[in-house]
Amino acid sequence: MEWILASASPRRRELLKAYIPVFAVIPAKGEEKAAVGFTPQQLVCALARQKAEEVAALPEVQGKAVIGSDTVVAYAGEVLGKPKDEADAKRMLTMLSGQVHQVYTGVCVILPSGERIVEADCTDVAFEALDEATIAAYIATGSPMDKAGAYGIQDGGLVKGIEGSYSNVVGFPCELFEKMLKRIK
Repeated sequence: MEWILASASPRRRELLKAYIPVFAVIPAKGEEKAAVGFTPQQLVCALARQKAEEVAALPEVQGKAVIGSDTVVAYAGEVLGKPKDEADAKRMLTMLSGQVHQVYTGVCVILPSGERIVEADCTDVAFEALDEATIAAYIATGSPMDKAGAYGIQDGGLVKGIEGSYSNVVGFPCELFEKMLKRIK
């Protein structure tokens, strides 16, 4: 079976290689739309499905399996996607400082038969208490700008500990995807 990853994320590409060594990348380009009132889990599932369906509809993808994925951070009833700008990144990092939040990642696999498998994972993440200088230095690296919640766990120095899947926080829940693959085979 030929596989397509519907994501431009270099982190997802690296993690997926452990399970599917050869796949093509065709990032979804459409605007992410989700109904108001979704839980974070419902949101990431809907967005992952939307991305996978967009790419699966392309003529050159017919007969191939497509993987869509989306990650958000949730804290105190707010869903945090990628920051709009540096001020938004500072707001998010300040909010998460010294707190425990959740990272949700949804994965949608569309098989050549048209069957869709959509699931999500959640990891609790405890943040270090961050001072303004640490936040400013981190933002200056540019790293927060393409990551949900304005941080990458792999960058180090921000996360005190996690309960759940590390790869889920990176952006692709490997343990969940492995279970999905077993169901497919």
